[in-house]
Amino acid sequence: MKKYLIPLILLCLALIGGLVWLYLDWEKQKKENIEMQELAELNKQEMENEYEKFALQYSEMKTQINNDSIVAQLSAEQEKTQRLLAELRQVKASNAREITRLKKELATVRAVLRSYVIEIDSLNRLNQNLQEENTRVKAQYQEATQQIEGLNTEKQSLSEKVAIAAQLDAIGITMQGKDKRGKNTEKADKCKTIAVTFALAKNVTASNGMKTVYVRITSPTGSLLGNAGSFNYENKTLQCSMKKAVEYGGQETPVTLFWNVDQALVGGTYQVSIFADGNMIGSRSFSLK
Repeated sequence: MKKYLIPLILLCLALIGGLVWLYLDWEKQKKENIEMQELAELNKQEMENEYEKFALQYSEMKTQINNDSIVAQLSAEQEKTQRLLAELRQVKASNAREITRLKKELATVRAVLRSYVIEIDSLNRLNQNLQEENTRVKAQYQEATQQIEGLNTEKQSLSEKVAIAAQLDAIGITMQGKDKRGKNTEKADKCKTIAVTFALAKNVTASNGMKTVYVRITSPTGSLLGNAGSFNYENKTLQCSMKKAVEYGGQETPVTLFWNVDQALVGGTYQVSIFADGNMIGSRSFSLK
């Protein structure tokens, strides 16, 4: 009986160790899933905040301009923004397809708002020139001066709107698996490298210079692929899969990053999220078999 006691004890210890390992792995996955859910909620809340700001800005701009045609255009864009905000509030943060669609719509709303900001800013600069001219020919330009003087009161708010309009956007996002020969593959077990490509959209209001872009790739289980360092987003520190310094001059700028696969990949939907200047500038999901 004694000769079986020691092997039995060792077997029990091995089983206990295995159960402990499984429990710790389950806790890790649970924590990562919670973090991804929190990130999705933060992303949805950020989108809601932006839609609300844009709707308010349209309302403010309508009261500060004396042009019926532009006011009518602003009213139409404000109604569209409010409709999209109502749709977003009804969508769950976990609904990736709808969140992605409304994220694209948000980028369109931002671009339209940016065009109005630039147009009104141009009118404001014209106002300064007309004021100088007005000292010599006040009677001739009296009607024009009355219209443009209404734009002076919005000069301060325009600076804030330009800052929002200057946010970068990532467009044309793709994720492609590469096998050991560098050929494209959609099979998870064949992937040796993952290439993520996109472009920083043209934005004449954005600041020029070196920009660090961060890319997060999350697996179908919610875990982050790779670990290329950390960055700040929404008062939180997040880990990234890849990062790259890019020189941006206001024009459309292509960007490509590569991640060398160093862990087993599984089939399913992978989420690619791109960040720059403390903002999420784009996201898209992709599938591997």
